[in-house]
Amino acid sequence: MNCYNAQNKELLEERWSEENLSGRFRKYSYNEILERDKTNFDIFWLKDDNYVDLDNLSEPEILTQEIIDNMESALNSFREVVKSLAKI
Repeated sequence: MNCYNAQNKELLEERWSEENLSGRFRKYSYNEILERDKTNFDIFWLKDDNYVDLDNLSEPEILTQEIIDNMESALNSFREVVKSLAKI
């Protein structure tokens, strides 16, 4: 299903509702935009669950160790792929 259809914008369906707060394609009235003082169209106030709060990051030592752990895990996964390919 297409959520956005640039050729037929009138067919665009609003996905946001009180029951579906994470839905996309919400319509705002002109007055709603003014009330939020968002006339500059800064949409940062639309929260993304994947957003990283830069003010509350872990210590650099912890972050770097997590990166190393993730990279080592990925490398081990690739090694397993190589082993399984060698058996073919």
